[in-house]
Amino acid sequence: MSNAPVNNGRRRFLTAATSVVGGVGVVGVAVPFIGSWNPSARAKAAGAPVEINVSKVQPGQLIRAEWRGKPVYVVRRTEETLKALANHDDQLRDPQSAEPQQPDYATNGHRSIKPEFMVALGVCTHLGCAPTYHKDDFSEMVEGVKDGFFCPCHGSKFDMAGRVFQGVPAPLNLVVPEHSYPTEGILLIGVGQGDA
Repeated sequence: MSNAPVNNGRRRFLTAATSVVGGVGVVGVAVPFIGSWNPSARAKAAGAPVEINVSKVQPGQLIRAEWRGKPVYVVRRTEETLKALANHDDQLRDPQSAEPQQPDYATNGHRSIKPEFMVALGVCTHLGCAPTYHKDDFSEMVEGVKDGFFCPCHGSKFDMAGRVFQGVPAPLNLVVPEHSYPTEGILLIGVGQGDA
């Protein structure tokens, strides 16, 4: 043990300097760590709403978009197609859309906000294959139904409201994503009516 006099000023300086360096180190480690809790730009983009201009979609035309890594089908239904939707309810598994495969505002006969536009995920509810759109030749698969969707993987069939027919592997109607129309001719996928 030394008998040398203690320099309290120097001791306080060293203690303060060590504390400052330690504090800077903690902040240096904490900032990136806390920043890592925020979702990445890629993750934000994966769930971000998708805007689609539907103003030039012709009656009977299908356009595709991608939202959250899944295809979204948008079809502009003709007047004839809309009138025919109620004619085959007895052939459907869930004609009134009792299963929650759509937002509340799309629980109606056409399963959408605007009757002329069908908006649905292009993913079969059986095993996730992509159904194909059959315009004017669907009656070869379902008698009396002119247009619809056919899943080539296991033969599931859906009408022009995305409702599944009886006797096929798919257990549920196609999923209708949250959607809205912030302006005339613009469809927003991922933001529900009233949320925009």
